[in-house]
Amino acid sequence: MALIPQSASMRGHLAMLIFSAIVAGSFSFGSMIANKIDPVAMNAVRFMIAGTAIGLLAAMGPGLKRAYFAAPWRFVLLGAMFALYFVFMFEGLKTAPPVSTAAVFTLTPVMSGLFGWVLLRQRTTGRMWVALTLGAIGALWVIFRADIGALLAFDIRRGEAIYFVGCVSHAAFTPLLAKLSRGEPALVFNFGVMAAMVLMLTAYGAPAIAETDWAAFTVKDWSILIYIALFASALTFLLLRYSSHQLPSAKVMAYTYLVPTWVICWEMILGNGLPQPMMLIGIGLTVAALYLLLKDEETARPLRPAHL
Repeated sequence: MALIPQSASMRGHLAMLIFSAIVAGSFSFGSMIANKIDPVAMNAVRFMIAGTAIGLLAAMGPGLKRAYFAAPWRFVLLGAMFALYFVFMFEGLKTAPPVSTAAVFTLTPVMSGLFGWVLLRQRTTGRMWVALTLGAIGALWVIFRADIGALLAFDIRRGEAIYFVGCVSHAAFTPLLAKLSRGEPALVFNFGVMAAMVLMLTAYGAPAIAETDWAAFTVKDWSILIYIALFASALTFLLLRYSSHQLPSAKVMAYTYLVPTWVICWEMILGNGLPQPMMLIGIGLTVAALYLLLKDEETARPLRPAHL
């Protein structure tokens, strides 16, 4: 198709652009049901739905061959890391506004760059570090509500602090995804990780799942859960894995700098208004950081072909 870039690098960029828009929706929509359901129960159900969809696609496509599931500890490790991220995300959204939470998410590129060097020896150029630092400053400006006093006092609200812990796990997940893959088709690998997540979340959150009044969920609530499961889970998982083979870890995670901007768009669409004007300065810094990162075209060689 003419709209699909021919180069692997540009396809990786396009995948992450779509990724950032979909992820942003999960902040705005997720905040609408975060206080209606335990985060472990919610994520167990969302990944049951997402895992079933991915499993069916994998079975109809490359097949669920036993050889693809060699070294199952890989799926357990990655599943645990991703489960931690999502549970902490929705726990944070109980009290933190979507735009502020999205700003915390933009701290992951700096951490991902560090993990990428430790795990994959991916080098980050001086320009990239400047961009990552600029983006981090912009994120902190939003997190501290454009309040210098709150910044100097390091006054972090509970929701943002909880979510930050999850973001550390997410930042390590990205380079590990590339390191631990052994050439399996993306659908099969994703199914293995999601299956591990469901088993762990279900085992840990069984009481919360049983206590949840699922019958009280409205059509709107189920629609949000379906969006989070199929788009913000299954589809973004595929996009992230594909891009991690085409771009360095720091560039993959650089697209998180677009998430606060996308969240503002989602909030406007949902009729929730705009953040205070001073916070837009921080959003602008994160967009500038993205520009600098994408302008620096020194890329690491992909570890192996990605399979979609």
